[in-house]
Amino acid sequence: MIEKINEKVLIFIVAFNAEKTILNVLRRIPPSMSKLDHQILIIDDCSGDKTFSSTIKNLTQFKSLNIKVLFNPEKQGYGGNQKLGYHYAIENGFDLVVLLHGDGQYAPERLDEMISTIIREKADVVIGSRMLDGFSALREGMPLYKFFGNKILTFIQNSLLKTRLSEFHSGYRIYNVQTLSKIPFELNSNDFHFDTEILIQLILGKFVIREIPIPAYYGDEIRHFKGVKYAWDVIFQTLNSRLHQVSLFYERKFDIRRGVEKYTLKRGYPSSHEYAIAEVKNDSTVLDIGCGESLVGIELVKKGCRVEAIDSEDSQGRDKLIKFTQINLNDAEAPIPVDQFDYILLLDVLEHLENPEEFVYNIRKLSKGKLPKIIVSVPNIGWFTVRLQLLLGGFNYGARGILDLGHRRLFTFSTIRAIFKQAGFKITKSIGVPAPYPLAIGDNFISRILIVINQSLIKIFPGLFSYQIFLVTVPLPTVNELLQTSRDSSDKRIDEILRIL
Repeated sequence: MIEKINEKVLIFIVAFNAEKTILNVLRRIPPSMSKLDHQILIIDDCSGDKTFSSTIKNLTQFKSLNIKVLFNPEKQGYGGNQKLGYHYAIENGFDLVVLLHGDGQYAPERLDEMISTIIREKADVVIGSRMLDGFSALREGMPLYKFFGNKILTFIQNSLLKTRLSEFHSGYRIYNVQTLSKIPFELNSNDFHFDTEILIQLILGKFVIREIPIPAYYGDEIRHFKGVKYAWDVIFQTLNSRLHQVSLFYERKFDIRRGVEKYTLKRGYPSSHEYAIAEVKNDSTVLDIGCGESLVGIELVKKGCRVEAIDSEDSQGRDKLIKFTQINLNDAEAPIPVDQFDYILLLDVLEHLENPEEFVYNIRKLSKGKLPKIIVSVPNIGWFTVRLQLLLGGFNYGARGILDLGHRRLFTFSTIRAIFKQAGFKITKSIGVPAPYPLAIGDNFISRILIVINQSLIKIFPGLFSYQIFLVTVPLPTVNELLQTSRDSSDKRIDEILRIL
């Protein structure tokens, strides 16, 4: 029996044509539930039988349980019904919500264990898995095709999502309601693969997922389930989430990680981060503009550099730097102390600005005649996959990458060079950067081969096969600075001439 808890628990039962089973499901709910701050919500999804009326007429059998029954006048589907239940949980201030099926497929007797596990493990979701105990699901009546279909689909999903779950396809789950409020589950399908989509969202958000073993039971529900369509939907959405992760396509429902947290340090292979770190000499002074989480700055600190950083948003890595200043980078008058540093980093920042031309020119003025090296990286809109998408009629922004949703400006080699040349900079290095294949598919033999191939193609067609553009530039003196230099030089020469006379 579960101990007394402070959490407010919603037991949400999805029901469709469950007239013959729904009352038995309620009878199987452990008596311990009545001692909790709880509610049992049953949503009948426009059943064609007497699920709703039968439940209403028999509520007096369950006086110890706080039961509420709703009826959808239009069928919402398995996923659509869940959306209503989870919204109800959020709206009414529940802490935990259990998903239970009205057909009796999942054991209400395990509610105590589900609730105690999510509290003890401090998890965001606990899944009741029928696959944790070897072949027990077969012995308990799971059809052979479902057992192996489940195994195969879960294997494919684990491979694509880099997870180790025993089962993706259990409908017996308990969620932390606060976690549900952080993911866009309302954008998911109304069909059966809603369960897969919400689990992918939790995985992408790096939420804590736990599993416990549950028994398997199968009844009449198998007649309502379209296995082939379900398998296709599951695989398609899992692949869709991977394409979203590598920024080939954008899918709003999978855009879970926001802001700078979605960016990762790219080290150990040719990348803009690796090139920038190699370019900066040990024990130098560095200003990292648009630092994000200060991923590169922290690496430079390891080289003995004195690193300061500025950004429009706060940085989680600020404590590891000499100084961090929050500045609006779109402010043309922003007081950036460019002249006090050996190196200025502009890594993946210019594409986010409203007016990069003005910003770059301001950097030149703020250098005040000094010659700091300006290290720049921007995405290359000429990358071949973007061109291919255009050829096929697409232009898909993504969570990150070349067409990041936060990008306001797009660059090719010629356009980014022009911005710096026209602002009065001398470009000392201009190279193409291969795609971060280890980040997309893992650091393995295949990703390393792809990088080698990509680098070879960059040598031939840099504008077509460079994923990013990497520049090193030096600001030239402004006219005002040159005039002052002429004055100083003239005064010095006049003094020399007068001394001779």
